[in-house]
Amino acid sequence: MQERIDASTLDIEEKVVNLNRVAKVVKGGRTFRFSALVVVGDKNGHVGYGTGKAAEIPDAIRKGIEDAKKNMITVPIINGSIPHEATGMFGAGKVLLKPAAEGTGVIAGGPARAVLELSGIKDIRTKSLRSNNPRNVVRATFEALASLRCVEDVAKLRGKDVAEILG
Repeated sequence: MQERIDASTLDIEEKVVNLNRVAKVVKGGRTFRFSALVVVGDKNGHVGYGTGKAAEIPDAIRKGIEDAKKNMITVPIINGSIPHEATGMFGAGKVLLKPAAEGTGVIAGGPARAVLELSGIKDIRTKSLRSNNPRNVVRATFEALASLRCVEDVAKLRGKDVAEILG
């Protein structure tokens, strides 16, 4: 279970992943609004995502950033990569994350790349397996990152020490 992170103490960067114009049909015609999907992170193991909707683009982005700061998680990073392979699913989106050797870089598509770069992961291989909808890919990537466990967490959970887990 992930604990909440106080975003006010972190040096946060933000990236707009998707900007969409949405229409609402009313008696007088169509009213247009903008929906923004934003990812924020400190490039040191903390990352979050959020959505915002408003009549103007800057307002939608600002609301998305505020929402993203409320939904931050901590990602375990070992030697610039993730501790183990993980799969995340959300809706029709499915993302596979694999650890990579040092110097590989971030091999990922657009929405997943934004999440991984802002989380601070330097070497990783990913594959988006089903939907390419940015919202579902971002959420699936977060599901995968939230499911990661480091050796210390597993040892503590089982009541053993790290040497026993690693063999």
